[in-house]
Amino acid sequence: MDSIEKDILSERLEPSPGVLYVVGTPIGNLGDLSPRAISLLKQVSYIACEDTRHSGQMLKKIGAKTPVLSFYEHNTNNRLPQLIELLKNGQSLALISDAGLPGISDPGERLVSAVRKQGHQVICIPGPCAATTALVSSGLPTRRFCFEGFLPSKNKERKKILKEISLETRTTILYEAPHRLIQLLQELGEFCGEERPLQVARELTKIHEQYVGPTIGAAIQHFSKNKPIGECTLVLGGATEELEPQLSQVELIEEMKALIKNGFPASQAARVLAQKTGLRKRDLYNLLHEVNI
Repeated sequence: MDSIEKDILSERLEPSPGVLYVVGTPIGNLGDLSPRAISLLKQVSYIACEDTRHSGQMLKKIGAKTPVLSFYEHNTNNRLPQLIELLKNGQSLALISDAGLPGISDPGERLVSAVRKQGHQVICIPGPCAATTALVSSGLPTRRFCFEGFLPSKNKERKKILKEISLETRTTILYEAPHRLIQLLQELGEFCGEERPLQVARELTKIHEQYVGPTIGAAIQHFSKNKPIGECTLVLGGATEELEPQLSQVELIEEMKALIKNGFPASQAARVLAQKTGLRKRDLYNLLHEVNI
């Protein structure tokens, strides 16, 4: 028996009873759904998904008639015991999200953890993921990167994470909804400087796939004129190692005072000196604030 025949035989053994299958689904292009995923979604006992109507359209297109159960943020506590009970009774279960690989920035993380704690097997059927798709197409460093997903909405916690991101030397990946994109870009500009490399990816794998950059400032300008549409994935370049400033704080303040005297607003003076010295605009602006200019 050659390796291809072995692979075919192993496919026939799926799905197995009492197993949770984490199935990657397309983030835009239906052609990205793998043959293995299609076969599994047709044969499992149940499918758990975020939006039964949204997923129902995809399942109809592939000819899957498997019973569907809703599983989203607000019904997680009630649904978890029910899903685990299905596995205990020897049923097979597939977990899918509205788009991409479940368990990343969604309740699937809790289900996988709970299922493993109950001693059941979890198998991932690989598929598309917006984070890695945007990363490898961004042109930014891929050797070391970190994923932040959606930032918290609470102001104190949000500022804490933004500060951490501003100091992070690895490439950072974030998710954002279109109606909150400009706010996030402005915050990144404030904490990281508008010259920080950035690509905003939208409509991934679709006809109108787009990358907007190459800096935070350029993205702000673009989306200020062009209303964001569709979920966005941001790939942010890492912070560079800061060199010891050649100018003292007093000298930095004096240079900014001179710029302000020549008609520059304080924020613009900080930006000009930031470009000259490599220091962060935010730090220089705060320095001006400390001396009440």
